[in-house]
Amino acid sequence: MPRRRRHSQTKFIFITGGVLSSLGKGLAAAAIGALLESRGLRVTFQKLDPYINVDPGTMNPFQHGEVFVTDDGAETDLDLGHYERFTSAKMGKKNNYTSGRIYFSVITKERRGDYLGGTVQIIPHVTDEIKAAIRQLSGEADVAIVEIGGTVGDIEGLPFLEAIRQLRADLGRENTLYIHLTYIPYIRAAGEVKTKPTQHSVKELRAIGIQPDILMCRTEQFLTPEIKAKIALFCNVDEDAVITAKDVDCIYEIPLIFHKEGLDEKILELLNIWTRSPVLKNWEDLVYRLKHPQKRVRIAVVGKYVHLKDSYKSLHEAIVHGGMANSAAVEITYLDSEELGSENVGQRLNGCHGVLVPGGFGSRGIEGKILAINWARENKIPFFGICLGMQLAVIEFARNVAGLHEANSTEFDPTTAYPVIYLMKEWFDYRTQQVVFRDEEVNKGGTMRLGAYPCRLTEGTFAHQAYSCSEIYERHRHRYEFNNRFRETLEKAGLRISGTSPDGKLVEIIEVADHPWFLGCQFHPEFKSKPMAPHPLFAAFIRAALDYQKSKSAEEKAA
Repeated sequence: MPRRRRHSQTKFIFITGGVLSSLGKGLAAAAIGALLESRGLRVTFQKLDPYINVDPGTMNPFQHGEVFVTDDGAETDLDLGHYERFTSAKMGKKNNYTSGRIYFSVITKERRGDYLGGTVQIIPHVTDEIKAAIRQLSGEADVAIVEIGGTVGDIEGLPFLEAIRQLRADLGRENTLYIHLTYIPYIRAAGEVKTKPTQHSVKELRAIGIQPDILMCRTEQFLTPEIKAKIALFCNVDEDAVITAKDVDCIYEIPLIFHKEGLDEKILELLNIWTRSPVLKNWEDLVYRLKHPQKRVRIAVVGKYVHLKDSYKSLHEAIVHGGMANSAAVEITYLDSEELGSENVGQRLNGCHGVLVPGGFGSRGIEGKILAINWARENKIPFFGICLGMQLAVIEFARNVAGLHEANSTEFDPTTAYPVIYLMKEWFDYRTQQVVFRDEEVNKGGTMRLGAYPCRLTEGTFAHQAYSCSEIYERHRHRYEFNNRFRETLEKAGLRISGTSPDGKLVEIIEVADHPWFLGCQFHPEFKSKPMAPHPLFAAFIRAALDYQKSKSAEEKAA
């Protein structure tokens, strides 16, 4: 049997980025975690974001992408979604820190008198706070992978870099590893790649006091041994520590690319860890199935953040996972709900085999989403509504089926005569076993129903068929709820309540029974979907879309 050594002390990998943003540090960290797990190691992660916001909960998705929600109710960076999808690690509040959260803690301590009247400074007080946040991961896993957001040279990121510089002295060289992700551009006019941006990025990092142990070079094609040797020479790293982070069509191929480049072997060598050989067949099979689908289906996602795909990152991946569960490739068509009107909704959705309306906030584009839901319901197209999408499905049904023509949410019309969706002032939190009260006058941040809540399913429904169980736990992120005042009226009109909180007071899933597959859920199932374990609702939705596609093809042939 291969030998494996357990470690009394968690070893830390720090990942930084240079040259430019959006190189994929989060995916790189997740792929490294997957490789280490394939060797039998336990991993955990942390994302340190330099922006001053306390968390990304109030940030515009156009600026920062989606907000990923954890079981314990933390609103976090989207990279935590990558970590959970690629590994078995569970993320929570201590896995994402921002400059705002760090400074908030330091200032709170100063106001409380914890510093005994001393002058509070970036060093040591802020850097000590950062180190304490990182040290929380000790003992949780064999290896903790810590990603520093932003780019080397950003002024707001300097305290984080200084903190991880100090941690090498605190923890020892054998327990710390610096990986720097850079960019190697290919200049087509010259017909060659250029290493100078990477050299300058490493120079900037070394000026801070950090010498990278491994360089990961994002590029379009595999680097030649000559280029690797040149980078190693000028950046003071081993030649086998220069790793090609090659562009890929499928993100789930990244662990295989890194393994081919010898990244996992180099990490284990530098951290002095012995493990078993990697077991990567599941990743190889996954990539093969993604690249060789047996069927294809088209899904329309009707939202208002469609111009930045990262706004729906987990959703996009969950749809892909749903396709994989059905051996199908999913072509996702993103439609801006503001561009949909009664005159063009049918034309824009024509040719799609399923319609999905995701979550969101605010009144912009709402009527376009309702038109898309109406079109899917009336034309018997499989429909999936998530969070706001579920609420709008209730509004559409109330207006067009139940006869409540002025129905709306108080989020969009506070004076509506039929507030079928409203701002709930209190609810029972099953995690704390306490009633939570919401004050409308408080700040926006952290005032939603957040994190995992239980939901009981009704037998014989679409939801129960998908999950094949009677109780589930799903993650929430919303302020507005189904108004039970209208529950009886809507149920009599044909709306089916298929999932509620255990006490029956919170409606979590709605369906239209007289439909091939029409379901809306108040929670965000996309946050729990993984490529190796597609979420049941997404698998069922894509299955229904494939069935619809098959029936349409049969009709066209008969005609």
